[in-house]
Amino acid sequence: MDARAGLCYVPPMARIKLILAYDGTDFAGWQLQARDRTVQGEVEAAIARIVGTRLPVQGAGRTDSGVHALGQCAHFDAPEQFAHIPWRVALNCLMRPDVRVVQAEVAPPRFHAQYDAVSKIYAYTLWTDRSHVNPLRRRFVWDVPPLDLAAMDEAAREFLGTHDFASFRNAGTPLGPRGTVRTVQALWREPGPGAAETVWRIRGDGFLKQMVRNIVGCLVAVGKGKVAPADVRSILERRDRNHSLPTAPPWGLCMERVFYPEPELGDDAARGRDTAHDEHQVADSGGRDPDGPERGPAD
Repeated sequence: MDARAGLCYVPPMARIKLILAYDGTDFAGWQLQARDRTVQGEVEAAIARIVGTRLPVQGAGRTDSGVHALGQCAHFDAPEQFAHIPWRVALNCLMRPDVRVVQAEVAPPRFHAQYDAVSKIYAYTLWTDRSHVNPLRRRFVWDVPPLDLAAMDEAAREFLGTHDFASFRNAGTPLGPRGTVRTVQALWREPGPGAAETVWRIRGDGFLKQMVRNIVGCLVAVGKGKVAPADVRSILERRDRNHSLPTAPPWGLCMERVFYPEPELGDDAARGRDTAHDEHQVADSGGRDPDGPERGPAD
């Protein structure tokens, strides 16, 4: 501190952007908690061992307990002298093997992992062979009976576009100016890595708490013949979570990718790039989330 000027010196900081993958099985979710192990806590503890002090890490979304990620984006501010250390290698050496830094780079100073995200893709994997579940896949799939996929495809179309998703959010979602209105830009299924697996992917401009798991639970109910595809629209329009549709369990869900605006050529103040390779991009980005700091936790 300069006593004569009455000014306090603030050392320059560098914003570090991380892309993280983790097996969520043994985590109590992303968000820091006092007693339970979390992804945010694991990353912050590793950073503290490098820089000598605890630095807050901001994630793009707060995944729930048991939910996995391949492309979670996060950022933190580190003293400038640490800007160009090999963060990916350094952090991976200090963390347990169920969480890994896939990519690390210096980001523009105004980049924000949560507020700059324009859309996310989540994937949910179903296992439909009732004779067994591959023990190497049991942490990442929901074991369900064979399903009517054509009926599920028909029901999935009802979720596309901008809707009030109050019927598909669980309690605990902080609501901003948009309330429970979200836009689903794409919802589709693909074969999974094994013959018994089907992967449902959803891309949207934001998600309410457990919204993705509730949508998948509804689709599975349709696939079992318990709900008609035509009934999905009336469930949406009811805007009431008090119905009998199940919430899919967390272990089948994975945050696959977060999308950010493409920076203009030569624009040093741009806010970041997509967090995975271009071959995974399947739909146009939606608009920026107007909720800002009030955005609630996603699945």
